[in-house]
Amino acid sequence: MAVEPYLTPFKKTKYSATRRLQIKTKILRAGEKLLAQEESQKKEDKESALQESAPPLKLSGLSVQDLQALCKDLHRKIDVVDEARYDLELKVARNDVEIMSLTEKVINLKGKMKRPNLKRVKKTTEDMLGSLDTKSSKADFKANLKTVQKEEPKKEEVTDWRKNVEAMSGMEGRKKMFNTGQ
Repeated sequence: MAVEPYLTPFKKTKYSATRRLQIKTKILRAGEKLLAQEESQKKEDKESALQESAPPLKLSGLSVQDLQALCKDLHRKIDVVDEARYDLELKVARNDVEIMSLTEKVINLKGKMKRPNLKRVKKTTEDMLGSLDTKSSKADFKANLKTVQKEEPKKEEVTDWRKNVEAMSGMEGRKKMFNTGQ
């Protein structure tokens, strides 16, 4: 099979190794700058959200009754936030359960079951009995088994058939056969 000149197995790169290294370092530096900008933007967003939801308290020059009213108002806000947090936790828990059940259904539909983690099992009878904490009654299971003895089939003695025929021949043999039959 001839190799066509336009179908070379290795394509020659346009850039040299030093040029590729320069490009790679520039891309990494730009990525670092973007990550730093993203982190600072997240901090600013977090601070602005905190300023909106919980403005700083002005406690100077308030009377005792105003302070008590402020405390009651803060307690009401805390209760509302706790209720919202509790509701969200329940929703997340329900969603987690639903996700688990749906993944099980998908796995069952695919026909692939996840293998359970196997536990180590003790191998010898002494180890098993030791785990039951009955060290005094170390019974050997083989000793308690019933023993079965096989009976050998009865073999008939092979005798010469000619002797038997001679013994049964004549009137004496017929008389013997008649007597044994009764």
